[in-house]
Amino acid sequence: MNTSEYYNSVTNLAEGHAQVVPITVFVAVVCLCLVIGHYLQENRWVNESITAIFVGCLAGTIILLISKGKSSHILRFDEELFFIYLLPPIIFNAGFQVKKKQFFHNFFTIMLFGVVGVFISSSIISAGSMWLFPKFGFVGLTTRDYLGIGTIFSSTDTVCTLQVLHQDETPLLYSLVFGEGVVNDATSVVLFNAIQKLDVNTLHGWQAVHILVDFLYLFSTSTALGVATGLITSYILKGLYFVRHCTVREIALMLLMAYLSYMLAELFSLSGILTVFFCGIFMSHYAWHNTSESSKITTRHVFATMSFIAETFIFLYVGMDALDVEKWKLSKLSFWTLLVICTITMFLTLLGRAAFVFPLAVVSNYANRNAPHSSKTTLKHQVIIWWAGLMRGAVSIALAFKQFTHSGVTWDPVNAAMVITTVVVVLFSTIVFGFLTKPLVSYLLPPHANTGDIHREPTISKEDMKLPLLSFEESAATNVLRAKDSLSMLIERPVYTIHHYWRRFDDAYMRPIFGGPQSNNSS
Repeated sequence: MNTSEYYNSVTNLAEGHAQVVPITVFVAVVCLCLVIGHYLQENRWVNESITAIFVGCLAGTIILLISKGKSSHILRFDEELFFIYLLPPIIFNAGFQVKKKQFFHNFFTIMLFGVVGVFISSSIISAGSMWLFPKFGFVGLTTRDYLGIGTIFSSTDTVCTLQVLHQDETPLLYSLVFGEGVVNDATSVVLFNAIQKLDVNTLHGWQAVHILVDFLYLFSTSTALGVATGLITSYILKGLYFVRHCTVREIALMLLMAYLSYMLAELFSLSGILTVFFCGIFMSHYAWHNTSESSKITTRHVFATMSFIAETFIFLYVGMDALDVEKWKLSKLSFWTLLVICTITMFLTLLGRAAFVFPLAVVSNYANRNAPHSSKTTLKHQVIIWWAGLMRGAVSIALAFKQFTHSGVTWDPVNAAMVITTVVVVLFSTIVFGFLTKPLVSYLLPPHANTGDIHREPTISKEDMKLPLLSFEESAATNVLRAKDSLSMLIERPVYTIHHYWRRFDDAYMRPIFGGPQSNNSS
């Protein structure tokens, strides 16, 4: 070996050690989060997100002292790491663990809050920031930046609220908060991607229509891809015996197919988050029932573990990023100006959420006016739903990094200021609102008052079950009357009727092909 080859080998070895050391330290800090979280698991005031943020701030402070104020990071993540490796397991687990019966019972309300609400909130935050930021001396953002800010701060993180709510005691409220949170994240990403394709130099009235059309295209195609992948996986597990009763192959197939759906969506410029969410729903609805008993237990724990670790990584990094001296110096804004910008952003976030939660709740209650009273959202429920969506988390951080950094680094003062603003808003909303969530829920919904929230589906007779089915053996007049009765029932109880007929179709055609028990035995 000559001198140059020896030098190159030593250099490569040194670079390898330089990469291994920070990763080792970061993993050790994640383990510390798990240990601290274990001791705090009985305290519902402090969840894993808050714990990870505090540990991240502590680790960042120690690194700042060791580096003499030069850096607060162990590792530096770019937006690709967030989107390709960390967000997919979080969203997939959300779809896989969702209580489908409650989710689809409240599908109309969830879609109102999670889709229409994002458009309303994004519009208010974008318009408000475009109007208020320059008044306080913060200029330099483009129109696309302002539109991106609207989607960044419309993405919610409802972990704190879900840890306080009890699914058995408040199934309706839990379903709405959980479902709206996941759909909200997916919608924010889809809308963000649609905005990135927008030609801001020729903004006019038709651009809003173009955004809406592009959004509907991304939403529908991404959903279809996720559903198709979930069904294909279910069919393989049910029809091909070489994977049956082999836990390793079954889990590996589900994991790889879910990740494949995400990567295919990204490859075709669709929404990978929306795709993997619906893939998770359909895998849990069909594929999970085709696996062995050991696989059924293992999959839920494996997917939940991957999601938990990814969330801990993200919030730990947020805690460290809050102390990034380079970004604070690069922003070139005074502390008070940054504080004003963060305050304005937080105010617009509160306003944007209130602007759709309460009006859309009225619309939802009107649509469910003939449903049981327990299926309607009361004013107290609306306040909790509004509060639950005030916290910002992983998706907001990922979108901000994608909009304002390149590989996690930015040299533009304006972009640096927006990254700082995002981190501060995530920190403030998660810690402050997270701490106040338990007393708020306890005050609005005392334990003895939760018994009335049990959500039951109205009974439908066997005769009603046959209403939409036409018969060649009966006269045309009888079929016309049956169609009128079916239409009347659909108008009176649209959500329950559609859900009921879907279950009948599911039992008759889908489950025999793709697997799963009858609906009365499933959640």
